[in-house]
Amino acid sequence: MGIFSLLGGGSSGGGGFTMIIMLVLLFGVMYFLMIRPQKKEQKRMQEMLSKMEVGDAVMTTSGFYGIIIDISEDDVIVEFGNNKNCRIPMKKAAITTVEKPGQALEGPAEPQPKRRFFFGGGAAQPKGEEKAADKAAESAEKSEKKD
Repeated sequence: MGIFSLLGGGSSGGGGFTMIIMLVLLFGVMYFLMIRPQKKEQKRMQEMLSKMEVGDAVMTTSGFYGIIIDISEDDVIVEFGNNKNCRIPMKKAAITTVEKPGQALEGPAEPQPKRRFFFGGGAAQPKGEEKAADKAAESAEKSEKKD
């Protein structure tokens, strides 16, 4: 007994209609799982690149950290390292993250939510490390109470 026969498809004449419905549902799910998050990410990147200013710290797609010293329409000039002569022009699209000068010292403005994965799992510590962390916290509390 297949899923199509449960939906009324099977060997009857309405099989084509249920197949169309299944395809529409499949494309709907694909839109919400793949296309929509990608558009959100593109919008976030465009916003980030439009707010770049001279003096911002950036990370490139190749993993290099630098400081923006000049911005044009499509390009930026980034200074890498302590050597003031290491200035490389590159496309704005090669920049992955931007930090304002005071942001790195202060930390993020709001705490990042914990990412949850399928079935309630997450990026949790292994059980042994959780127990060790709990024991360390308990011993710290006990030592504070003794003082």
